[in-house]
Parts: sequence; C-alpha cells; structure tokens
Amino acid sequence: MAALTNIVVFAWVFILTLWNNIQLTVENEFIANYSSSLLTSVPKNILVHTRVLDLSHNRISELSIFDFMSLSDLQVLNISHNLITELDLNVFMFNQDLEYLDFSHNNILKVYCQTVASLRHLDLSFNEFTALPICQEFGTMFHLEYLGLSAKMIQKSDFRYITHLQLHTVFLTLQDFSRYEPQSLTALNTRSLHIVFSANQNFSFFLLYDGMSTSENLKITNMRYTLSYKDFPSPSLKFLKKIKTSALMLDNVDLQWGIIFQIFLLIWYSPVEYWTVKNLTFRGSVGKLTEYEYLFLLSFQEKSVYWSGSMKALTLEHARNKVYYFNQGILYRQFSEMNIENLTIYDACMPHMLCPKRTSSFQYLNFSHNALTDELFQNCVTLTDLKSLVLHRNKFESLSKVSFMTSYMKSLKYLDMSSNLLHHDGAEERCQWADSLAELDLSYNQLTESVFECLPVNIKILALQYNQIASVPKGIGELKSLRELNLASNRLTDLPGCSGFPALAALNVEMNSILTPSADFFQSCQGVGALQAGHNPFKCSCELRAFIRLEKQSGGKLSGWPEAYECRYPEDLRGMQLRDFHMSELSCNTTLLLVTALLLTLVLVAVVAFLCIYFDALWYVRMIWQWTQTKRRAWHSSPEEQESVLQFHAFISYSERDSLWVKNELIPNLEKGEGCVQLCQHERNFMPGKSIVENIINCIEKSYKSIFVLSPNFVQSEWCHYELYFAHHKLFSESSNSLILILLEPIPPYVIPARYHKLKALMAKRTYLEWPKERSKHALFWANLRAAISVNLPLSFEANEE
Repeated sequence: MAALTNIVVFAWVFILTLWNNIQLTVENEFIANYSSSLLTSVPKNILVHTRVLDLSHNRISELSIFDFMSLSDLQVLNISHNLITELDLNVFMFNQDLEYLDFSHNNILKVYCQTVASLRHLDLSFNEFTALPICQEFGTMFHLEYLGLSAKMIQKSDFRYITHLQLHTVFLTLQDFSRYEPQSLTALNTRSLHIVFSANQNFSFFLLYDGMSTSENLKITNMRYTLSYKDFPSPSLKFLKKIKTSALMLDNVDLQWGIIFQIFLLIWYSPVEYWTVKNLTFRGSVGKLTEYEYLFLLSFQEKSVYWSGSMKALTLEHARNKVYYFNQGILYRQFSEMNIENLTIYDACMPHMLCPKRTSSFQYLNFSHNALTDELFQNCVTLTDLKSLVLHRNKFESLSKVSFMTSYMKSLKYLDMSSNLLHHDGAEERCQWADSLAELDLSYNQLTESVFECLPVNIKILALQYNQIASVPKGIGELKSLRELNLASNRLTDLPGCSGFPALAALNVEMNSILTPSADFFQSCQGVGALQAGHNPFKCSCELRAFIRLEKQSGGKLSGWPEAYECRYPEDLRGMQLRDFHMSELSCNTTLLLVTALLLTLVLVAVVAFLCIYFDALWYVRMIWQWTQTKRRAWHSSPEEQESVLQFHAFISYSERDSLWVKNELIPNLEKGEGCVQLCQHERNFMPGKSIVENIINCIEKSYKSIFVLSPNFVQSEWCHYELYFAHHKLFSESSNSLILILLEPIPPYVIPARYHKLKALMAKRTYLEWPKERSKHALFWANLRAAISVNLPLSFEANEE
C-alpha cells in the first residue's frame, strides 16, 4: 500500500514545489497566472523573468517560437485544457531551463520533435494521437522523470527510443483504444505505471499482464469487460515468474464474477504485496452460481488457507453487487480465511463477516461504512494476532457486546467504533474487554455517563466526543493508564475531576455547555499538560475570574487560548475574549464588599455628623419645624386671623444689647416728623398668647421691610438668628427686596458663627447702611434709610391708624 501511494506522491511533489506560490494575478515577477482567461493566443506582455507560466483552461489553438523567445528563465509551463492540434517543440529552443511541460487535455494529433535537455516532466496525455508520440529526441532527455502519453494503439517499436531512460512514472491514456501488441509495455523502464482506459470500452487484459511485468507500482483505471468471462484469457505459470509489481491499484472496475476471480487468483499467487480495488461493481447472470463458479470458489478457498504468498494487504473500497444472488457465506468465508496481515473492506454494504476457522494472521481489519451488527466476531477465538480493528460507521448498538467481541483478541491495541448506534444501560450489562486494548474510539454514538462503567481498564487514549455525556461520575473505577480523554461536543456543564484518571495528561472538553469552569481543576488535575476547553458558552461573571487567573498561572496549558475562549453571556459581553474580561476584586468579594460598604457608611455618617455640628444643622431643623408648625396653625385658624394685609413699613430685628440705640435713635427718627414710618417692634407689637416664633413670623409677614441692626451683639443672639432666617426665607419665597441691613458696629469675620452663613452671604452680596460716628452724617443716613423703606401702606390700615 505504501509503495502504491508513491505513484501519486512523487509525481506531484515536483509540481507542487514549483507551483505552490502561483497567484491569481501577475503579482510576482517570477510567476504569471493566466489560467481561465479566455485567451486565444499567448499574451505578449509576459515579464521576461517569468519562471512559472500558467496558460491552462483557455482557447489557445497554436503556438509560435516568438511566444516564448524572450522567456529565457522559464522553468514551468502549463498549457493544458486548450485547443492545440499540433505541437512543435522547436518553440522552446530558447528556453533551456524548461523543466516542466504540460500539454494534456488538448487536441494534439502530431508532434514535431526537438530535444529539451533539462525537461523533467512532460505530459502529453488526453490528446488525439493515434500512435504513441515518442520521438527519437526523447531518448536524449536524460533528466526526464515523468512522461504522460496517449494513443489509440500500442506496438513494441513505440518505446524503442526511451528503453534506456530511467523513468519514475509513465502515464498512459488510451481513449478509443483499438490494438495492443503483447509485451510492448515490457520495454519500458519505469518504477510507476498508470494506465487509463476509456470508461465505455473493454480494457485489454494483456495490458494488465504486461503492466505487472513492467513496473513496481501499477495503477489501472476504468476496467470494463462486457464479453463472457470464458473468453477472458488466463496467463500461463511462466507469467507469474515475470511479475515485478508489488503495489497494484485497480480503480473503477466493472466486471463479471468469473473475470474478477480469475484476476484475483492471478494476483493472489503473484509477488503483489499491496492490492487496492476502488469502485468495484460485481456483475453476473441472474440466478445461482454456476457449477464452475461454485467449484472455483471452493477450490480457491481451500488453497488460499495454506498458501503463504507475498500479499500483505488487500483493500476493497466502494464495492457494489448488481443483479447477482448467491450464497454470500462462501464469499465471507473466502475473505475470513485469507492468509494476509491487513484487510480493508470499505463501503461494501457488507452485513456480516465470518470468524476464521483457524488462527488468523490478520493484524489489521477495517470494515468501515458497512452494515455490520453486534453479532460480528462473537465468541471468535482465532483473531489472536489482531492489533487494530476499525468498525467505523456500521450498525452496532450494544457496547457490552462490543466488549465481549474483543475479549478473545489478545493482541488488540486499537479499536474504532465511531459513528455507530452504541449505548450502554449501566449496571444491567456487564463488560469484558481485551486487556491489551490501549486506544478506543467511541465518538459519534449515543453514549451517556454510564459509559464510564464499561471501559477497558488499561485504556490509554479514549475518544468520547459527540455523545450525550452530561457529567463524569465520581466514584467510578480508576483508569490508571488513561493519558488522553476527548469529551468534546457532549453535554458537560463543568470540567471533570481527575480522581479516576491519575495519569491523565490531555483533556478535550470543547463545544460543551460549560458556563463557569471549576477553578480547582488544575489543582485536582496537576498532571494535565494540555486542556482544550474552548468554544463553550462561557458566562463572564465573578465565578470565571478564578479560572482566567489559573490560566495565567498554568503556563499555557489551555490549547487555543485566547481565540477559542469568548464570552457568550451576558449579552452585552458576547464575543469578548476571556483574556480581555476583567472584574474588580471588590465587585466579586461579598465579604470585602460588605466591609467596604460598612466603612463608607461610617465615614459618611461621621462626615454628615461633622457637617451638622459645624453648620448647626439641628438648629435649622428646629427652625423648619417651628415654621411648619406655625404655618399649620395659621391654616387652621379663622379667616380673620389669616388676613395678611401689610400693616407696617418695617420690622426691626436687633439685639437686646443694642436696644438703647434702637429706642433713642432709630425709632424716634423714623416714626416722627413728616412721612413717618410705621415700625413693628417686638416689645409693643408681639401678641400675647402666641409663641415667640409665631409672633416673629407674623410680624415679618405683616411688614413690607425687615430692618436688621447688625453688630457683634446681633450675631450672639439666638432670636436674632431666627428673625434673620425667616426674613431670608420670605426674601426668596416672595421674590421681594425686603431686607435692609444696618451695620451698627463693625463685625470681625471670626466673630460670626458658622451657622450664620446666610448673614455672611447677605453682607457679601447686598448693600448695607453703616451707622456713621460723625453726627454731621446722621441726616444723610436717615434720609437713605427712609428712602429704602419708602412704601405706601393700604388705605384701610392708614385710616385705622388715624
């Protein structure tokens, strides 16, 4: 198998190496890509230093020597899929460095030869040649490694010019093939040979035989034979000795049973080690096997059991059986008794396979994409050498039965049961696995957390992705050897612990339902060196901070960080990487938050208490209380008492210690003489029976102006403060200019208490009258004061006074 793979690998390594950087436009001065540009001729503006030129998939029909004359550095030219009918290699006489030349998929009928000495890859396949276009000049291309050809007939003399060349790969396309001269291919000296027949014509069995005698690696595509298998020639025993092929691939095979088994018999006894058949269709007559076919199968079955040939691996992919009914047990028995190491039957709709009767040499079995069920290999004791068993995408249902299937496979190390219908019912079903099993793939099944009750004790690598596991149960039996565990795409809501997996080194829990991973994971799973937890719906909250912090401390244990780790919730943080998510310690630590709130509350209380004491807040509260009580009583009093007609020109507020000046100077000068002023004084106008506060408020409200006699004595009086407060309240509530300040004596700022901030504000913003010490200025003072309180009282009140 490995040798056959080299047919394709080596052929394309050189191409990919040179073409790896071809761009869609002429971006690089060494590479020019004009593919699929609807060109009818080679462009004239190609840069002279171009080394790689792609002109494929266009409509170019002819070439000229002038097209490539200036491209002396050209190394790779792809002009496949065009409309060229004639090829003259002389057009490349100036391209001495040309190594890769692809003219496949054109309409070339004739080639005019010229030696291209440095050429390594020449592809003329899928053209319209009648005979192989091999010129004498090809024999001088000593660097040639890959040669692609096409023809409608082949004869021995076609290869005479290149028999001495050491080719790596020869690719033959035989469209509308009509004649082949036996042993023509044997003249070739190549390691790999690939022959493609037309899909709608019979292939030549002589080409198959000669191809196997020519190269180590042989691939034949489109094998179809519509004639009777009785007309299909069988090779002689001498032919078996000439076979060189060790790796054989047959692709797109559509043959009758008889022909298939003749080819099978030929290859079985040949030196072929690796045989691959892809896209195989079995055909035959409707009904049962003929006596000849039945005896043929039985005889081959008996011989193959004892025959220890060269074959190591048989691969059968995409096999279909059309219009043929027979006892399938014969075929299954044939496959089961093969004396080879590796057997692959892939996508063949196979419902069953028999257990070998004798100890089998199978080391690798791959029955993927079939219809196998739980009955496969039950109580089979002959597969003791089997190391790898692949049963991907079948119809297995019981995990318990799968475990018993392996119990007799003493050498089994790898088992792939992915993409089946497996489930496990827990304690109701017992499990018994092969002790040697080290790697188990149970992905893409229907398993729940009960699967952990049915696992091999010595398992090292376990794949459980794409199941229905919601948690890893605690208290399960230890899997002491488990190193890698894949739980991606399940229903996990948290990271599993490692109490049952002491040797765990790698864990994958991607694409689950984990919102806030446990922060203690790295503590309980200290041996885990790689954790894949991305693509989960993380909730970016306080609980996630510890996980992010541990990631920074773990030293890169999180695979895919930070791209695969994004917030899903809350909605306003969706798409933010966890690396960029930050929350303060205060907002996440409840105890710290409470302590901080308590401290802030205490500080706030202390600040408020200090401000209350400093600004005498209690006094203002008391004032507001007195004011509201007075207003409440006024609202409940009789209408006569509620009359608020102005009765006085001014209310006088002063300290008792300044009463002599008020009585001897202020009152006499304002109340006497022409234009006398009606003053309200507490000693004569306060009404008995009412509180002092009520009298102050009433006097202020019944007075047009309020006169405050300011002095150091004034700021020491509690009642003066009341009167100033209420008068200031009237100033703002009625939007009136009712305050008159008389500075009797200068007041130093430090004398004014803190609660007199209103007084400080008034003295700073309002003009006040200062009592002059010089007698000569007194007349002007009284005139200014009279002017300040000049107002006409209501006539009713003035008449009453008279």
